[in-house]
Amino acid sequence: MNPAAMIDKEKNEMASSIKDNSQDQLLPSDPTEQIRKLQEELITERNHTAGALADLATCRLRLERDGDKSGEEGKRAIILSLLEIVDDMEKALRWVSNGTHASAKGVRFLYEKLLVLLNAHGVTPFDSVGTVFDPDRHEAVATTPDGTVEVGSVVDDLRRGYLWNDVLLRPAQVRVAG
Repeated sequence: MNPAAMIDKEKNEMASSIKDNSQDQLLPSDPTEQIRKLQEELITERNHTAGALADLATCRLRLERDGDKSGEEGKRAIILSLLEIVDDMEKALRWVSNGTHASAKGVRFLYEKLLVLLNAHGVTPFDSVGTVFDPDRHEAVATTPDGTVEVGSVVDDLRRGYLWNDVLLRPAQVRVAG
């Protein structure tokens, strides 16, 4: 039952109860019987109030949990978008290698600044090259024959993987020795 319907039901019950009580007060009866009835009504009202407060507390907790979850999903989407920019900056830095040109230095500065920002929010890259392929952390894009490493080892990182507060945020795309 939705909260508005519950409130309407409570109002109707209260109005009915008040009407019944006013009629009882018009007709004199045994005072001990009236006290007993009033005590029963008080207990019933306390139970209704306690139930309503419990429902309110549950609703409040659900709203907080859902709000936190929505916030985390929004942050995740933004961080993933920023990682695409990091990927592009890494490609640009590979093209210019160790260039001393001012634009190369500027890209390197912005790249490092972005990594520091992501790290401050718990986003860290993880190394894959030289490790054994792990399907929970890696996405195999290609295999390559490589006699220098063990079969199933990661040979090359095509796109770095990242953790967010020690939980996988994005798997690494890797080339595996086959």
